Amino acid sequence: MKNSVLYIVVLICLALFSCKTDEKTNPVKKVVRKSPKAIVYNLQNTKDWMKVNKLDSLQQDIVLAVNRTDELHIKLLDSIVVPTDLSGDLVFYLPFPHEAPFLNDVDKIIYFSYPTQTFAAYEKGVLVRTGPTNMGRKKDLTPIGLFFTNWKAETTNSTFNDEWELKWNFNIENKLGVGFHQYDLPGYPASHSCLRLCEKDAQFLYNWADEWILESDQKVMYKGTPVIVYGTYNFDAPKPWLQLIGDPKVLTISVEELELQTQPFLKKILAEQQKK
Repeated sequence: MKNSVLYIVVLICLALFSCKTDEKTNPVKKVVRKSPKAIVYNLQNTKDWMKVNKLDSLQQDIVLAVNRTDELHIKLLDSIVVPTDLSGDLVFYLPFPHEAPFLNDVDKIIYFSYPTQTFAAYEKGVLVRTGPTNMGRKKDLTPIGLFFTNWKAETTNSTFNDEWELKWNFNIENKLGVGFHQYDLPGYPASHSCLRLCEKDAQFLYNWADEWILESDQKVMYKGTPVIVYGTYNFDAPKPWLQLIGDPKVLTISVEELELQTQPFLKKILAEQQKK
C-alpha cells in the first residue's frame, strides 16, 4: 500500500515538473497562420477597384493595412496598393518578423517603425499583433527611443486641441503627452507626435499592455510595457509601400534588424521587468 501511494506521488511530481518545464520552454502558444500562395502587389485606381471588389472583413483589413489607412480615408486616395492574393493572414502582408528569438526572455514589448509606418507587439518573442500606424508629421515628429507605457484612458482629449477625442489612449511619454490611440489614418504620418492606430488595434494594445504602478507619493514603483519607436521617414519621397509593387520584400524587417534596434535598450528592459 505504501509503495502504491509513493508511486502515485512520484507520478504527480513528474507531471507537475513536466508542466513547468513546458511553460518555460514554450511560454506562448505559437499561432498557426495561413500563408498566401504568392504575394504580388499592383497599383490600382481606388474608385475603380472598390466598385468591383466586395471583400470580407479580413481581406479589407489587409488592403487597409497595406495602404496604412482606414475605411474612411481609403476612399479619399486616388490609388492604392493591392495584393493579388488576399487569402493569407494579415501578418504576411506587413513587415515585422513573426518570431524574434532574442526576445524570448522579454514578457511583452511593442515596436513602432517610422520607415514602414507599422507597429508590432511581441510576447516572449512571438508576434501577437501587428498593424498600420500613422505617426508624427514632419513638423511634429514622434520622439524615438525607448519608452514605457504609463497611464491609460478609454477616452481622453488631445493636448493640442481639446475637441479631438482620443479613444483607447495609452500614454508612453508623460511630459510630452505622447501616446498611442485610435484616430484618423489618412495613409501617411499626420499626427501631432502621437502614434495613431485603427480602433481594433488600439483597443487590443489598451487591454494587452501594462500600466505603470505608482507608490502612494506618486513615484513610479514599476514601469509598464516597453515601447521602442525607431527609424526615420522620408517626407519628400513617395510613400514607402509603393515600392512593394516592384519588390514585395522591400519593407521587410529582419530579425537581425529588430535585434539591432533593441540591443541598446535590452539591459534596461530586462532590469525593469525583473523589478516586478
